[in-house]
Amino acid sequence: MKAVRIFLALGLALGLSACGSPDLASRNAPLNTSNLSLASDAAQKRVVLSSQYNVTEIRIAVPRALTVSEANMFYPSADIVWRGEPLGDRQMQVHSIFTDAFGMGAAHMKSGPEVIVEAEVKRFHGVTEKTRYTVGGVFNMEFILTVRSAQTGEIIDGPRFVEANVKAAGGSAAIEEEQAGRTQRVVVIEALRAKIRQELSRQYEMAPVSRNSAPIALTPGRLLEQSPLPL
Repeated sequence: MKAVRIFLALGLALGLSACGSPDLASRNAPLNTSNLSLASDAAQKRVVLSSQYNVTEIRIAVPRALTVSEANMFYPSADIVWRGEPLGDRQMQVHSIFTDAFGMGAAHMKSGPEVIVEAEVKRFHGVTEKTRYTVGGVFNMEFILTVRSAQTGEIIDGPRFVEANVKAAGGSAAIEEEQAGRTQRVVVIEALRAKIRQELSRQYEMAPVSRNSAPIALTPGRLLEQSPLPL
């Protein structure tokens, strides 16, 4: 089995470009048993992800053309805004984040045709210090995903736009996260790891079952949301 190979591909190499009013309750209102039944059925359903590829190679491109802002304001105008690591080469830091996240997300994908996964980063918007330690916000990450046959280089899927968003804690909650070791880097890697697994997998929703019936796999499709996975 081939090990996954991850290639550095910053922009100079590839030349690519990359945030009604509620109903009043009544004590005498009848119990809506149909809603309870639907909720019960939904609670019994299970979503299963099934890998559809054997990922043998990952290529991440973070173009040097992407603009970077270090301005400490609520919403800087730039392609890359990142404060989760010391001041430095932000494109390289974003590349490292995507590399780690995609490597983790695809590590156990060994079923199906051998493929090369390519991601061209278009936007990586974190939160500034001003936002982080006041109101908080959203980590917004956008990229173009392409899946190629490892044998022929032919495109199997994409290129297509993918967006991953995850809440960025603010104020005392952000400080507590940092103290607990849940850094901004950990948060965005979790989100990207879950996202790439979702994008490269089929979704099967297992129907509710009784004691005498077997699980039924419903039509495969892509997940709309997936909880972040622990590192």
